[in-house]
Amino acid sequence: MTISSENTTNAASRSVDFRRIDLRGRSLTLAELRAAVPRAKHQTMADAEQKVLDIISAVRSRGFAALGELALAFDGVEQSHPRVPAAALADALENLDPAVRAGLEESISRARRFAEGQKPANVDVQLGDGAVVSQNWVPVGRVGLYVPGGLAVYPSSVIMNVVPALAAGVASIALASPPQKEFGGLPHPTILAAAALLGIDEVYAIGGAQAIASFAYGIPGADHELPIEPVDVVTGPGNIFVATAKRLVKGVVGIDSEAGTTEIAILADASAHPALVAADLISQAEHDPKAASVLITDSEELAANVQRELADQVGITKHAERVATALSGPQSGVVLVDDVDQGVAVCDAYAAEHLEIMTADAAAVAARIRNAGAIFVGNYSPVSLGDYCAGSNHVLPTSGTAAFSSGLNVTTFLRAVQVINYSKDALEEVSKHIVSLADAEDLPGHGDAVKIRFRGA
Repeated sequence: MTISSENTTNAASRSVDFRRIDLRGRSLTLAELRAAVPRAKHQTMADAEQKVLDIISAVRSRGFAALGELALAFDGVEQSHPRVPAAALADALENLDPAVRAGLEESISRARRFAEGQKPANVDVQLGDGAVVSQNWVPVGRVGLYVPGGLAVYPSSVIMNVVPALAAGVASIALASPPQKEFGGLPHPTILAAAALLGIDEVYAIGGAQAIASFAYGIPGADHELPIEPVDVVTGPGNIFVATAKRLVKGVVGIDSEAGTTEIAILADASAHPALVAADLISQAEHDPKAASVLITDSEELAANVQRELADQVGITKHAERVATALSGPQSGVVLVDDVDQGVAVCDAYAAEHLEIMTADAAAVAARIRNAGAIFVGNYSPVSLGDYCAGSNHVLPTSGTAAFSSGLNVTTFLRAVQVINYSKDALEEVSKHIVSLADAEDLPGHGDAVKIRFRGA
């Protein structure tokens, strides 16, 4: 069905072709389901890889000079050094709209409470007299947090990155966000204000893959320039180039996940309210023309009603052109299924960044989902809640990676360190087993390292 919409902001007219994929009556394997669900046909990581490799190489070899060239090329900004002055952070906080500040403070409070509750406990296990094995959680030393720029402003992403790092006990935190020409080459002032509100004073006006490279490898100082010290973990969402850069530096540093362009899937049945479903699809589509909005339903009537609601709502939303483009893309559409059971299977195959459940007994259905970055249950848990004030984290895996990775959380910034503490008697109790296993693996030196401790005993 083609839906006409009008962008009330610029009076441009667009049609929205919210495509339809009918899986009813088909028994599909997991591989076939993954192939059937809507996915973007636009630039892939493979396409972006060489460009990102060139950026990483330039940053590693030429440091701040390369950053200056990239800021001019990508952001139209002349830059001598990307460090944001302390005065700019203070001014941004001082001039922050009181209503926005109140919203940020509430978001920080809820995110902090949830993050504190995530901290895992250390474990001591006594395996015998004098035989104790422990697992201790230790924060990484330094992290680099990325906050995207682009078509919107994301102070909420400052919170989502910083709060769990602070809760984990990370001692050194640096933050990067793209320079903005209209703000004198600094990141958006609301980004700076959010950083200041959280006590983060090491902030850089660096965007894209070059920010990830700067954090991963560091940049030495010269001629009285302040260096950028390398970090242990890089986190934060971004576009295809940011996600590709994170993949390429993984192993040099840890990363949270490959969080790219946003996506929402909604599993709904005939009990769902079409207006709510349409509003939530639009809410994510307004992020980016390449954002994905997917409805999975066993009700053809609901699908038709949602499309009628889209016709009404897209026409009056501020970013109608952007929304219409996202909803018309190959990454978006309605997937018709036989029943909720098949819908759950489609959800697990899709592995959405954000998954809303709008069905009868939504909590029970949500409990059956295995693959999703975050699950939003019922009519009063929209993705917008998670973006700002739920207390959960909105930095989540995209493009199907939720099948094997998690959203940003406190453990992203922690390492599990195992501690082995055996007495002489405890070692002697298992010494024969160690020698037998060492000989079986043809590593007699391993056994000798135990036997030498008991010679002449």
